[in-house]
Amino acid sequence: MTPVRIAVALLLAACSCAPALAGSEDGKDGKSDGPARSSKAKSPSPETKAKPSSPEKEDVDTEHLFGFTEGSDAGEKGQQEVVFDSVSRIGKRRAGPGPSHYRAFDARLGYQFDPIDRLSIEFSAFGTLHRVRTIADLDDKAFGTFDGASIDVKYQFLKGSAEQPVGFALEVRPRFTRILPVEGNGADVFDIETLAQVDVQIVPNTLWYGGNVSFEPAVGRQRGSGEGYRSSTFVWSNALVGEVADKTYLGPELRYLRGYDGAFLNRLESQALTLGPALHHRFTEKAWITLAYAGQIWGRDADPAFARRALGLGQFERHAVRLKLGLEF
Repeated sequence: MTPVRIAVALLLAACSCAPALAGSEDGKDGKSDGPARSSKAKSPSPETKAKPSSPEKEDVDTEHLFGFTEGSDAGEKGQQEVVFDSVSRIGKRRAGPGPSHYRAFDARLGYQFDPIDRLSIEFSAFGTLHRVRTIADLDDKAFGTFDGASIDVKYQFLKGSAEQPVGFALEVRPRFTRILPVEGNGADVFDIETLAQVDVQIVPNTLWYGGNVSFEPAVGRQRGSGEGYRSSTFVWSNALVGEVADKTYLGPELRYLRGYDGAFLNRLESQALTLGPALHHRFTEKAWITLAYAGQIWGRDADPAFARRALGLGQFERHAVRLKLGLEF
């Protein structure tokens, strides 16, 4: 008999014996009308009785989970939050030989409250610091100043959960600003960003996708020269984060940005693709931190002088770092 036939015969024999062996454990005749019984039933120990069942894991608040991308969660009635939000923008195209640098630090202090479920309103004040030296098309400058105020209104139409994984919200952010974001010149500018936010629990309470699409037109006038200012920005951002430790979430974030001259996406000036990690951690139930980095991996400027140069540095920077700290109460 060949080894294969011997192996098959042994397998069939084992299968035929298994029910009998199992039955002998239930009763002498190999048959059982129910679960195995013992003459002495074991009662649960006091420790077992006292031990509570493990609670189900709570849904994660996605609002600040994704770095530069915003989650759809908006909170419940009566919730309040104080947020410190800063973005450091570093690196532009050099204008000539010698030392060169571009650094802009934008900070926001906000107070958010939820008058009803799924509706949040936030008031914010802004400050900015600029240090510019030997950068193409920009004047050298170094200053810090107050940079205006905004009010954000957000409504969540769908709330994600383990059972229903998709969350969706719309947010509108009207803002008055006193400094042009790239040039750093004094101005009186009004802009309004409209932001669609979606997030999906790919693996319940473990892995999330977040996506945003935003349009931000800005109109105003530069102080001193009186020159008009018109611009607009389109951003599509995507993030994928997972829980890597208790209350710690990490993952990649990819964003596509387009900057225009004109308030309604009129003339394309720059486009850029950025990639970097996003980290979110909750210190306690009420205190959290979000840290994200975005570096340009591709871009283009429409200016003929820079059309063949790498990256889109006319409207965007080489590097951006975002730090957010929040306290809920």
